[in-house]
Amino acid sequence: MAPNEAAFEGMFREMFRRHAAGVSIITVNYNGVPFGFTATSVASLSAKPPRFTFNMARSSRSWPAVANTSHIGLHMLGLENQALADRFARTKDRFEGDHWALGPHEVPILKDVTGWLIGKIQMRLSFENNAVVVVEVVDGQVGEDGSPLLYHSGGYGQPVPLDYEI
Repeated sequence: MAPNEAAFEGMFREMFRRHAAGVSIITVNYNGVPFGFTATSVASLSAKPPRFTFNMARSSRSWPAVANTSHIGLHMLGLENQALADRFARTKDRFEGDHWALGPHEVPILKDVTGWLIGKIQMRLSFENNAVVVVEVVDGQVGEDGSPLLYHSGGYGQPVPLDYEI
């Protein structure tokens, strides 16, 4: 890698460390085996029909499951879900315990999250070692309203209200 490329990549990483993102978990059932991972790349795509997108590395252990199944789960996390976010980001025992159950379309649904959606994968766009996945929502449930879990500058955080009136 050329010196300018390394500097540019460092600047790019630092820039996105400063961009706060909501924390969620993607789950999928592939051949009867649950898979899941923590994601900060989830974004709303459209309201009619309801669609969202997420990005992931095709080198991920979960990619074969996402690449070969039709339905996935999206779980939005609140402040009380930090341990769950860590579990799905850092451990291999993601589904050991009673913190989940099979839901619609046999997708693993996590308990006690801010809300969850089940979606049918509409498109997978691969680019080099990455993929963008487009999902159309077919089911879901909104949980208790609370403060969202954010990821910022290499750690978890929470939004802070500003003294601002319109």
